[in-house]
Amino acid sequence: MSYKLKFLPSALREWRKLAPEIKEQFKLHLSHRLENPHIDNARIRGYKHHYKIKIRAAGYRLIYEVEEKAITVYVICVGRRDTIYKILKKRKPKITDGQPAPNFK
Repeated sequence: MSYKLKFLPSALREWRKLAPEIKEQFKLHLSHRLENPHIDNARIRGYKHHYKIKIRAAGYRLIYEVEEKAITVYVICVGRRDTIYKILKKRKPKITDGQPAPNFK
């Protein structure tokens, strides 16, 4: 089963600022995660149904939440490793605010 992908408006703004090569790496990882979004070693402690994708060489992270009822993966935030977790703490995800993925496929 393939999940739908949506972005919070703030995450979509962050996505648009990324370099094209970083976006391509995230797209590759996201395409796999849309098939199986629940990866135990990518789970974020303290957040239910939140997971991360790491681009280690560039130092970027993408944090997403899985909504089982809607069969949707919501991108919560995208950014550098040193700031992404601070952003996550401040951001209150509002699932209903999700935007469709920008030219993902």
